[in-house]
Amino acid sequence: MTDSTAPAAAEKPVVRCAELAAFLAARMCHDFISPASAIVSGLDLLEDPSAQDMREDAMNLIGASARKLADQLAFCRVAFGASASAESFDVRDLEKLAQGVFGHVRAELDWAVDSPSVNKPAARALLNLAQIAGAALPTGGIARVRAVQEAASTAIAIEATGPRARLRPEVLAGLRGEGPGEGLHGHWVQAYYVHLFVTDAGGRIFADVGDEKVVFAATIPA
Repeated sequence: MTDSTAPAAAEKPVVRCAELAAFLAARMCHDFISPASAIVSGLDLLEDPSAQDMREDAMNLIGASARKLADQLAFCRVAFGASASAESFDVRDLEKLAQGVFGHVRAELDWAVDSPSVNKPAARALLNLAQIAGAALPTGGIARVRAVQEAASTAIAIEATGPRARLRPEVLAGLRGEGPGEGLHGHWVQAYYVHLFVTDAGGRIFADVGDEKVVFAATIPA
C-alpha cells in the first residue's frame, strides 16, 4: 500500500511552482491536441474538392472530436482549474464531468457518491483519481467510484478492475509526493498535483496495485 502524506515543513518541494504550472499546461495541451487536430482534419476533408464522397465521414469526425474536446475542457476546468472560485460542488455535476471523459476511453465508470455536495479538494480528488483509474485500465474494465461523509471528513474509495490493470511507476511516485524519476512527466504531474491539494487540505491518499486491480483511497477534511 502506498501512503502519500504531507511532507515535513523543511522538505524542499519536488518542483518549483513555475515548473509545476508548465507540466500541468503541457499535460492539458496533450489531451486537447488530438481532438483539435481531428477537427482540423475533418474541415480539410470538407474543403477538398476531390474528397466530397467522404463528406459524411468528415462530419462524423468533426462532431465526435468536438464533443471529446468539449468534455475534456469542462472536466479540466474543475479538475485542474479554479472553476469560478466555487468552494463546493454538486456531485451530480461531478459525475457528468467524469462520465464525459469516460465516454472517450475503453473503461466504464460506476459512480456512487452518497454526499449531495463536496468541497473543492474532494471534488478535485474525485475527478482526478477517477481519470487516473480509467487510465489504469488500457484494455477496458470498470472504475468504481465511492465516497461518503464520515464525521468531519470525506472518505473516497476508487477501484479500477480489469484485465491488464496497471499503474505507471511515475503515477505512484506522484501520489507519494516524489519526483517522476525517469518516467513521463505528463503521467506524473496529475498524480503529484493530487498529492499536493489533498495534503494541503490536511488529507491523506493511498494507492495499491494488485492482480488486475488498482485501488485508491483518500480522506479529506470536509
